[in-house]
Amino acid sequence: MFHKEGGKIILIATTLTVLFLLLADRFIDVFWVKKAVEVLIVIMLLLILQFFRNPKRDVAINDNHIIAPVDGKVVVIEEVFEDEYFKDKRLQVSIFMSPINVHVTRYPVNGKINFSKYHPGKYLVAWHPKASTENERTTVVVENRIFGEILYRQIAGALARRIVNYAETGMQVVQGTDAGFIKFGSRVDLFLPLGTEINVKLNEVAVGGKTIIAIKTA
Repeated sequence: MFHKEGGKIILIATTLTVLFLLLADRFIDVFWVKKAVEVLIVIMLLLILQFFRNPKRDVAINDNHIIAPVDGKVVVIEEVFEDEYFKDKRLQVSIFMSPINVHVTRYPVNGKINFSKYHPGKYLVAWHPKASTENERTTVVVENRIFGEILYRQIAGALARRIVNYAETGMQVVQGTDAGFIKFGSRVDLFLPLGTEINVKLNEVAVGGKTIIAIKTA
């Protein structure tokens, strides 16, 4: 299953693949060169297909859990000052997505969208310390009945050139459902209330819609 954001690109890539395969067959006479070119062309198509894959995830909806919004590696767990919306200290959990990860963004909690804003910006590598404030990004705040307001931020990386965000202020959203897409390498930051019980560790591989990032036990 592929994400709808990849439909146009997949169609173009498939058409070009067929065209280039026909051209290679017609104009390359050396057998091993022809086969090498054909394999390379098919690999390029497969890479595009895997990037836009959208695997079905059976989400165990639970208001006492904050789930991973994306697939990737947990690269930051620290207390920071969030200066766009909360303007106070929050617990930041960041997940880095490589080009081979699924790039669907999912809502980490149930709730109401209180804030959604797009910011144009730079394309620093996603793990750069200033990527969270200087790169192209979107900021979304969801108010959940258990955790209160939590913020997640989609951040474009050095290769990303388009962030898709479906969240609109006033929407009621369901945990684990499709919240958007980031094309190519990128990062998502979560900003949680201080004292939130974190359920992941640095360098742990998170699975969007599955991995429990934080738990409310009291």
